[in-house]
Amino acid sequence: MRARKNARPVHGILLLDKPLEVSSNGILQRVRWLYQAQKAGHTGALDPMASGLLPICFGEATKFSQFLLDTDKTYQVTATFGIRTTTSDAEGEVVSEKAVSFSDAQLAAAMQQLSGDILQVPTMFSALKYQGQPLYKYARQGIEVPREARPISIYRFELLSRTAQTADFIVHCSKGTYIRTLIDDLGELLGCGAHVSRLHRVQVGPFQAAQMVTPQQLEGLNEQQDWAALDALLLPMDAGLQGLPSQVLDAAQQKAIMHGQSCQVAAADAEVVKLYAESGQLLGIGEIVSGELSSRRLINLAALAPTVADDSSLLA
Repeated sequence: MRARKNARPVHGILLLDKPLEVSSNGILQRVRWLYQAQKAGHTGALDPMASGLLPICFGEATKFSQFLLDTDKTYQVTATFGIRTTTSDAEGEVVSEKAVSFSDAQLAAAMQQLSGDILQVPTMFSALKYQGQPLYKYARQGIEVPREARPISIYRFELLSRTAQTADFIVHCSKGTYIRTLIDDLGELLGCGAHVSRLHRVQVGPFQAAQMVTPQQLEGLNEQQDWAALDALLLPMDAGLQGLPSQVLDAAQQKAIMHGQSCQVAAADAEVVKLYAESGQLLGIGEIVSGELSSRRLINLAALAPTVADDSSLLA
């Protein structure tokens, strides 16, 4: 599904409530079409069986999507015990079935072992690559390849409720965490196996579930051709850059930076700093070393026209 040839120059971040049974790329293309946007990308895929918060960046905002990929995330997850699957979720084939007999104390102890800074071996059903090919391609052929354990952080692993066969959890984790693997590891520690039967993302970096917009809302506005209302649902491009230091540039500094040159600033060293024009317009991100500012990613201000067309200094 492609946007029309006269697609609109849309810039900003949409916090989508991704539905079940659709891929992240599939819903991305649908949303891009609904907006008739020239360019869009998501920031951290959710499996088809997972739902919840999926930030979608439009236009120039895609230049900063890496900051959302690298941030912490929170999930509501339901684990089903006694059944282990090939994919560690309900989509996979059953590997083993065992009786469930652990106590609440044993569950709490296992959760504690999987909390804090730990090492996690990624699932074979992931997009990580081995010799240039995604792991899931090997997995679908029944081939197991070596994977190195990777450091992750589980900031919060809280039990919400439990029945004889299932349990609901809240998991707040660092980037690179595979929730399916976390639950599979939990099942192995408990000696009965487990898999994820429900997964819903409720937080990505500074963004929360309460801010989400549903595809149905977008469909309705698209049917009305209400582009202004659709655009009003977007967050500004710097919404995903919260917590970073910022630097306002005067006209001379801005001209140098926007032409690929460095400039001197009276500011402390910063590996990443947000850059703004005196008008408040975001210019991009840069790096400051010993008072010298250089650019890392810059916005194409001409692409924002007519938004900045009335401020000719920005385009100089």
